[in-house]
Amino acid sequence: MAEKTLTIEGVEPLLLYGFNDAYLRKIEEAFPETHVTARGDALMLNGKKSAVEDIERIVEELVNVITRNGALTENDVDTVLALFTTGDGAGSRSTGTHHVILFTPSGKAIRATMRGQVHLVEAARSNDIVFAIGPAGTGKTYTAVALAVSALKSRKVKRIVLSRPAVEAGERLGFLPGDFREKVDPYLRPLYDALEDMLSSEKLRGLMEKKVVEIVPLAYMRGRTLNNAFVILDEAQNATSLQMKMFLTRIGVNSQAIVTGDITQTDLPAREQSGLVEVRNVLSDIEGIQFVYFDRHDVMRHRLVKNIIDAYERGGPDVRDSTPDQEAAS
Repeated sequence: MAEKTLTIEGVEPLLLYGFNDAYLRKIEEAFPETHVTARGDALMLNGKKSAVEDIERIVEELVNVITRNGALTENDVDTVLALFTTGDGAGSRSTGTHHVILFTPSGKAIRATMRGQVHLVEAARSNDIVFAIGPAGTGKTYTAVALAVSALKSRKVKRIVLSRPAVEAGERLGFLPGDFREKVDPYLRPLYDALEDMLSSEKLRGLMEKKVVEIVPLAYMRGRTLNNAFVILDEAQNATSLQMKMFLTRIGVNSQAIVTGDITQTDLPAREQSGLVEVRNVLSDIEGIQFVYFDRHDVMRHRLVKNIIDAYERGGPDVRDSTPDQEAAS
């Protein structure tokens, strides 16, 4: 048995509990062996460890709904409970409950469904730095961005910083034509796409204007210390060893980082070792850092993508590294 006390912050507790604690009783009905008791802004959970952990995530998501909508309905509670207590166990999907990360402005639930995504969510909840390594199409970046947005919405962090190496330009963006936005857009567009799925255009624009959300090339991270931030380094296989060290040492107080990449696809010169490859040996035994590995079974793109990945892997490193436009294809 496990016990945990949650402190409800940022919303009126009565909105979360419902009239005469009706919403709390719904949660108890979904988890019959667990007791949920409210005292002011404190919510006490007592039951099986797995159920207590699920209820904690459910409460976090219900708080997010209240923050977004200003209220909570019975239908909202039923929807969130259904997402956490229904799983199909098909293929490579998690055999337990699905991990709801957040809801989009349209009400769509973004959740971790493939095994690698679930492992990433679990690792991020218990580690300050997580490396997510695996092939393209497995949802590494999308899941990481969703976790960052969820952390911002729940006020666990004060800002989000997303970064990618602009290796195609040799990180020398000053030599490219156009203003800063024009220069970085081609390299950082996938990160914009993920954010635009999770935040309204107006909300995202406002957050970026206030520097609450930043999307910057890796080269622009030098000299910074990022406190109270959720930091993501995407396409990290294209970061050199020095760049990887530089990025990891930017992380400040009350900050969290997720590093994503595919070590089979690198655009670095042949003589340059990928920092993502090296870091696995350097940091593998440090507490608070975890490595999560995705494989072809986690691929969520077209059904042929798994076969394509298999074909390239069978071809060996010469085949994998001989294609100049790998990054554009991923």
